Amino acid sequence: MSGTSDYQVFGLTIRSEIPLPELLAVERGDDPHVTITKGGVAPRLPAHGLQSIEGGLLLNIPGIARYEVRGGSQILVDAAADAPDRNVRLYLLGSALGALLHQRGLLPLHANAVEVGNEAVAFMGASGLGKSTLAAWFHDSGYRVIADDVCVVGPDSSGRPTARPGLPRLRLWKEALEASGRDSANYERAWAGSEEWDKFDVPLEHPSVVEEDRLLRAVYVLKRSDEFDIQPVTGSRAAQALIENTYRGRAVQVAGDMRLHWETCMLVAERVPLFEFRRPWGLSRLGDDMAALLLHLSGVDTKRVPGSV
Repeated sequence: MSGTSDYQVFGLTIRSEIPLPELLAVERGDDPHVTITKGGVAPRLPAHGLQSIEGGLLLNIPGIARYEVRGGSQILVDAAADAPDRNVRLYLLGSALGALLHQRGLLPLHANAVEVGNEAVAFMGASGLGKSTLAAWFHDSGYRVIADDVCVVGPDSSGRPTARPGLPRLRLWKEALEASGRDSANYERAWAGSEEWDKFDVPLEHPSVVEEDRLLRAVYVLKRSDEFDIQPVTGSRAAQALIENTYRGRAVQVAGDMRLHWETCMLVAERVPLFEFRRPWGLSRLGDDMAALLLHLSGVDTKRVPGSV
C-alpha cells in the first residue's frame, strides 16, 4: 500500500491510507495486523447502524461514512464527500475498530484504565458516569494512562488478563475539562462542526501514557449513589457486568461468537477482582473519593482470585 503510515493501538499494528493523528505512529514493519483503505462500499439496508454482510460487517453512518470490516484485519472506508475528516475518524477508531476487535476475539470494555504500581486498574460503566474524569484525575496526579473510553483486555503468554494500550488521549466533557484547570479554547471538540458537542479531546504525550500491556489488577464498575461505597461483585454477576459493559457489544450479536464472548468474560471474572464503586455525582469531593479508592485498592489481594498468581 503506497501512501500509508503505520500506527499502534490495542496491541495491534495498523497500516492506514487515512492519516490517524490520534494514534501512536510507529516505524513501518513487514506485516501489519490491520489494514485501513479508502474505497467504495455498496449501500445496503438497513441504511443506518451495524449489520452482517457476507464475510464481514458493515457500519453505515449517514452523512459520515460506510465502513466495511472483514476478518479482524481489514477496514474499508467510504467517506461522504463533505464529511469532516475528524468525524470520519471518530467512527473509524470507535465503532468500526470496535467491531474488528470483536472479530479478533478480544474483549473491548467500555472502560478507562490507569497504571497503579505497574499494573492496570480499569473503571467501566456507561457514558456519563465519569470514567474519563477519573482518568484525568489519575493523570494529573502523576499516574500514567493506559486507555481512555475503550480498554481492550487480552491474555498474556500465560493466559492472564492484561489491559492493552489504547488511544493516547482523554475525552472530557467541558465541565470536567475546565474543573481540571484546562481551558477548552486550547482543545478540539471530539465532533467537528457543532458547538453544542461539549466533549473535548486532550492529547497525551509519551511520558504520561503506557505503551505496553499491563496485568489487570482490578476492575471497578461505576455507579452513582448518595454515599461512597465499594462492594465486591463475584461469580456470574461479575461476568454479566463485563458483558453489559462490553464496548459495541452489538457486534457480538450481529456477527460475533457469543459463546466465546461469554467464556472470555467468565475467565476475566474468575481471574480479576471486580467491585461496584458507588459515589455521589460531582467534582467537589473527587480527590477524597480517589484517596479512599486507592486505599481500597491497596487491600485487594489478587492471590485469592482463582487463576491469578
